[in-house]
Formats: sequence, C-alpha cells, structure tokens
Amino acid sequence: MDLTGLDDFTIEVPSWAYGNSGTRFKVFGAPGVPRNPFEKIADAAQVQAVTGLAPRVSLHIPWDRVEDYGALATHAKELGVRIGAINSNLFQEDDYKLGSLTHADGRVRAKAVAHHLECIQVMRETGSTDLKIWLPDGTNYAGQDSLRGRQERLADSLQQVYAALDDDQRLLLEYKFFEPYFYAMDIPDWGTSLLHCLALGERAQVVLDTGHHAPGTNIEFIVMQLLRQNRLGAFDFNSRFYADDDLVVGSADPFQLFRIMVEIVSVDAHRPASGVNFMLDQCHNIEDKIPGQIRSVLNVEQALAKALLVDAEALAAAQQAGDVLGAHGVLMDAYDTDVRGALADRRAARGLPRDPIAAYRDSGYGQKIVADRVGGTQAGWT
Repeated sequence: MDLTGLDDFTIEVPSWAYGNSGTRFKVFGAPGVPRNPFEKIADAAQVQAVTGLAPRVSLHIPWDRVEDYGALATHAKELGVRIGAINSNLFQEDDYKLGSLTHADGRVRAKAVAHHLECIQVMRETGSTDLKIWLPDGTNYAGQDSLRGRQERLADSLQQVYAALDDDQRLLLEYKFFEPYFYAMDIPDWGTSLLHCLALGERAQVVLDTGHHAPGTNIEFIVMQLLRQNRLGAFDFNSRFYADDDLVVGSADPFQLFRIMVEIVSVDAHRPASGVNFMLDQCHNIEDKIPGQIRSVLNVEQALAKALLVDAEALAAAQQAGDVLGAHGVLMDAYDTDVRGALADRRAARGLPRDPIAAYRDSGYGQKIVADRVGGTQAGWT
C-alpha cells in the first residue's frame, strides 16, 4: 500500500479549540483548559507530538493577544510547532451590530479595517503568512440595507486590508450561507468570496469551511472549481448534521470527506507546493479538547490515505468508456479499504505511536494540566 503521498501533508489546528466552548445556549467549562495563549500552544503541541501531522497552530485576535508575539512564536518553536494563520474577529463588538467591513458608517468600517491591520502586524511578529477573514456581516430583513451598497463597501474595505499585506502574505476569505444573519449574509457562498478575491489580486484566495453550506451541497464540486482557478487557499475542516455544528471531522459523513480528498489528490493539491492550507475549525463543546483534535487529524489522514489508493488509470479508462458502475466501483474499492493498520505501521516507522489517542491518554498530560491549571481565567469564547 503506497502512502508516500502523505509524507509532506500537514494540518493546522486552531488555538481556540483548546479553551472552554459551547453552543448558542451555554459555554461549558472543563478542568485543565488553557488560561492563556502560551498554554493553548502547549496543548496544540500534544497533537503534533502523537500524530506528526499538526505542526502549525492558528491564532485568533483578540482571543490570543499577548504583549510579546515574538515570545509566543519562540514558545511554539520550542514545543515543536509554529504559528499558522491569524484569524480576525468581527463579531464581538457592539459597533458591528449592523455590519463591520460593510457597515454604512465609515467610522465603523475604519475600525474594522484597523483591526485587520493589527492582525497583519501580528503576522509579521509571528512569521505567519495567512490572514483569515470570516465575515459575519449580513441583514435579517428585506429592505434593511442595500445589498449592492454593502457589497461596494465590502470591496473597498477588503482592498484597504489587501493593500497593507506584505508580499509574502495572503488574504484568505471565508464564506457562510447563513448565520448570524438570516436574510442575506454579505459573503454567503464561494462565488461571492471568489469574486472579491479575483478583484483583489492573486494573493487573495477562498477559504472553504466544510460546515458552511446548505444541506446536500456538493462540496467536492466547489473544491474542484476553486482548484481549477488556483483560488483555493485553505480548508476549515469540521463536520455537521444540520447547521454549522463544528463536529469532529468526518463524523457526520466520512464518505463526503473522502470525495473531497479525491479531488484534492487528483491535482496533487495535498502537497505543500499547492499552497492549500489544510486547517481544522472546530468547537469541542462536550468532548475532551485535545483528544478531539487528535481524532479529527487522524480522520483527515485516513480520508487522504484512501484517496491516494484510487487507481487513477482505471478510473480514467472507465470514465472514457462510459462505464458508470465501473468508475464508481474504482472509487468504492479505495474507500472500502481499511487503511488503519497501514497508517499505524507508517507511524511506528517514523517513531510515532501506533495509536495516538492511547499514547496521549497514557502520557499523563491531561491529568497534569488539570492539576496545574488552577486559578486565573480560563480561555474560551469571550
């Protein structure tokens, strides 16, 4: 079983996954959660230590503000990881009630732009090259605001942010078809995100969050189109059953995750040269934080391993011959292959634990942080 395509594949984990989190109704506290960004990085480093697949940690501003970002980056390096994308926040200020980058008031838009300039400075100090923007702006009622006017204001705001980027930095623009607003989100779909990115320039690319689509959406089709245009900048992997649940990756539909990875593998986009940043974006609201991240990382690895087993020549031949069931059968043969043993063997050969979940449990790290992290303010949604 040839899994050499996994050799350079990595996944970025989010700092906020390790703090207290919850649903729209309740934020659940848990013992041992980090009290500051340095402890978040330490927890993220545990995922890398047992999987060898998660060498980067996304930060969120303002949740991860520190006085010395250079010290935070050094701390990450000492623990075997580094800082990944910097995520902005446009959903927790009263000023943003009616919009941020799209607000009718120029003062509010300027405040939102200034926040992104702060994020760009954080990027410079941490060595990050990706600025990730999820825009929560939208409207609840028809006639509440001009749909076209909001797009014009958004385009202008994004241009100001894009112009401030350094030459080695990218703007990654996410979309979501509903929530927190319910009549019209200002970036509801991949087409809207892509149009803004095309207008900005080559260093503006689309973020695809697997939970941010209407039920039944063919996500792998979107992946294919964005790859065709060299505009797929990053994934936010998670899983959902109904709305945006942010569940463990692949827990709701592992076959969908496999189909996505088939499109990725078909053009070698799983390799670092593609520039696609594979990231997790999850809210572990009832499960343990670190094991939840480990499980998601392993699920992505497993889906990619199966995608690498697709017989591309046989698939192309069946497609060319119009052999519908034969072509489908080629995919199913790969999907139905049990790769867990081969992946465990591969980890062992690289000096990693065969069973990362068990290795983390047996390490005693979880018990240690529960005992050590007493006092202070636990990190979480603020």
